[in-house]
Amino acid sequence: MGIRKENSTNMQNEKCIMDGCNLTYAVCKIGGRWKLIILCKLEDGKLRFSEIRKQIPNITERMLTLQLRELEKEGLVKRTVHAEVPPRVDYEMTEIANELIPIWRQLESWGSKHREVVK
Repeated sequence: MGIRKENSTNMQNEKCIMDGCNLTYAVCKIGGRWKLIILCKLEDGKLRFSEIRKQIPNITERMLTLQLRELEKEGLVKRTVHAEVPPRVDYEMTEIANELIPIWRQLESWGSKHREVVK
């Protein structure tokens, strides 16, 4: 993924949308194909990278790395590096990510209810 210029139209539009609408802000933080799935896997506690990867078999290592970095940057995932050989890294949800649990459960329920109705 390339780096966007600060004064690009894309960046200006994103800033305008993010500043103006709380719903859009929230969706941007958890949006994408993998972020909610990763957070759901971390709901029960800390996991190592390889454990997350095993639980989401269709995600590539690169994409998992990128998504974990974004979630960490957004303050939704905490990354802990243990000073061991070989190095061990744990990922866990932050307190603000825990507030999303009832929301994604509602979305899951909605999806279950409407999956067959809208195809």
